[in-house]
Amino acid sequence: MLYIGCPIWSFKGWVGNFYPKGTKPADFLHEYAKRLTNIEGNTTFYAVPSQKTLEGWVTETPDTFRFCPKIPKAVSHEGRLADNIDRALGFVDVMQGLGTRLGPMFLQLPPRFSPSLLADLQTFLSRWPADVRLAVEVRHLDWFEPPHDGTLDALLADLNMARVTIDTRPIRSLQGDAVLAGSAYESLLEARQNKPDVPVVPKRTTDFVFVRYIGHPEMDVDRPFLEEWGGYFAEQIRDGADVYAFCHSPDNLIAPTMCRELYQRVGRDVDLPPLPWDTLPPEITQQPSLF
Repeated sequence: MLYIGCPIWSFKGWVGNFYPKGTKPADFLHEYAKRLTNIEGNTTFYAVPSQKTLEGWVTETPDTFRFCPKIPKAVSHEGRLADNIDRALGFVDVMQGLGTRLGPMFLQLPPRFSPSLLADLQTFLSRWPADVRLAVEVRHLDWFEPPHDGTLDALLADLNMARVTIDTRPIRSLQGDAVLAGSAYESLLEARQNKPDVPVVPKRTTDFVFVRYIGHPEMDVDRPFLEEWGGYFAEQIRDGADVYAFCHSPDNLIAPTMCRELYQRVGRDVDLPPLPWDTLPPEITQQPSLF
């Protein structure tokens, strides 16, 4: 199965193109879930939602939709992981309120978290609930070199956890820059500065893969990368894995279109259910103002 989505749903810039004209902020999630099938839950990095909020999220989405919450920074970025395990388990308990809509959670480690802290990571992961899917994102470059890459992969495989792949190659391509101007170009430069520049080496360590694609604001730059990922996702699905894919762009304007094109690309190679977006009446599936 392929679950595909963006890092946000609350974005006014999508009104009139991805969302119908006149859509109110209170209806953004409902409209989002009528089109895409998962969401990268970055809001939980900053604040833990209330039970009332979770109930609202459940009400606004179909049971086939998946939320993939990011573990709060109070766990991943403040002190030792092992010291924060109780806080992490409390977060898990809260997010269980999503029921069947809860997809894999992901632990994003800061760039300073090097292989010298392996023991801390092992302690934390060993106490993670076995029935809650988890993906781990590392950013320190030593994790991508032997022997540390193999050590991490073996640890995650032993615990049935996934290794997050983040692809920032598109925003580092200079192709397409000449046609950008103003805020679009500024957002691209900001993304180049802030997003991690790490090797793209997809590793499957469990029964699902978790990929974060950071795209360029120009679709012509993105399409070769989406073609590459589409082939890889189809291969994983044929091999029995679930795929959780998230498309970003520096200003997120074209992130939904990336999702749609990637889903259609995968669907050329494997049987997928229709993307919800493609089942909507034609008059609300077009995006002439942006695409």
